[in-house]
Amino acid sequence: MRVAAHTLGCKLNFAETSQLLRRFAQAGHTVVDFHEEADLYIVNTCTVTAVAERKCRTAIRQAVRQNPKAQVAVVGCFAQNGRQQIEKIEGVTWILGNDEKHRLLEIVERAEKAESELSAELIKDGRWEFAGAWSSGDRTRAFLKIQDGCDYFCTYCAIPQARGRSRSATIEEVVKMAEECAKSGAKEIVLTGVNTGTFGQQRGESFIELLRKLDDIESIARYRISSIEPNLITDEIIEFTARSRAFLPHFHIPLQAGSDNVLRLMHRHYDTALYREKVEKIKSEMPDACIAADIIAGCNGETEDDFGEAKAFLNTLPLSYLHVFTYSERPNTMALKITPKTDMHQRRKRSQELHELSEKKMRAFVESQVGKERKVLWESSRHDGEMYGLTDNYIRVRREYDPELSNTVTEVVLSKENIVVGAPTD
Repeated sequence: MRVAAHTLGCKLNFAETSQLLRRFAQAGHTVVDFHEEADLYIVNTCTVTAVAERKCRTAIRQAVRQNPKAQVAVVGCFAQNGRQQIEKIEGVTWILGNDEKHRLLEIVERAEKAESELSAELIKDGRWEFAGAWSSGDRTRAFLKIQDGCDYFCTYCAIPQARGRSRSATIEEVVKMAEECAKSGAKEIVLTGVNTGTFGQQRGESFIELLRKLDDIESIARYRISSIEPNLITDEIIEFTARSRAFLPHFHIPLQAGSDNVLRLMHRHYDTALYREKVEKIKSEMPDACIAADIIAGCNGETEDDFGEAKAFLNTLPLSYLHVFTYSERPNTMALKITPKTDMHQRRKRSQELHELSEKKMRAFVESQVGKERKVLWESSRHDGEMYGLTDNYIRVRREYDPELSNTVTEVVLSKENIVVGAPTD
């Protein structure tokens, strides 16, 4: 069977898609590009915004058009929360949410043997297991899933509905997956999850214990923590990162709102004072660290005064850039009951202002690094005679292509000529 996949959304989804394809390949199936003709198309979906869901529907229809005789498996977050919408798309064979998508190979192969579709009872068993995953295919970096689900139930967010309660691998299991990443050639691992800082809480283990164990794996040169909640990033984690062998000075810390009033409405687990404390602690330990923040523009309940307060707060923080999201109503979330509602014009206007602020901060961060020597991991791909790489503190740089540098780490003096301005998109 020829199998192709398309992934939308977060790093966690990319890790899980890679795991699915690896299992199909190990079972003797052939993995092909999504734009090629295949016997099975997998669309791993996202539900974080209405725009994400629209992109999912487009990808599903594209798969059906490419080979109307193929099976189409729609999996992931939109499959979990939007089954009724997907059922209306002609040509979809399987709709598997996050609680069952890791069983796709088993489901497809058992259906083939039975020469008929499996019953819904066989597919849907209601389990929310932790299914480990890591991305392969890029020799340079790997996304390693360590945790899934979330217990926070923020008012704007549909992810707990889509991914269930928080659960994670054991330290031993993560170490084993990291060693497999190293054997595949990856020099850098990005730790991914929905709420990574809750790693191990159900098992009596802790996130900092995991970091210490991973740091001991000499075959992995670098680690990044993809995202961690501000209330869970302890001083111990920050100090460990600053002194560790392999963990990099790069933090992604969700903020979501720069106003305490809106943070309360969102049911976030911190206030702006705690957030500032964490950012300043990182900068005191690692002055050149890259710090990114997620922020939502125009959430229900956000007044003009709240937004002004948020912008003032962001202006005073030594952040490197922002990931800006325009608020999108999610079905069955508590935010739908919050007033005042922010009209779409205001949401887009505020989003644009935050994008402009992010660009300003990114330029300032990059300029502060000019003339400094940083360690760069060079990628394998070639673009118009050039190759690209990421510094330890997440600045994209370029140089003339040299195949011998592929997947190696070298010291580079940063300059206006070799820096690619703008936050990396991966």
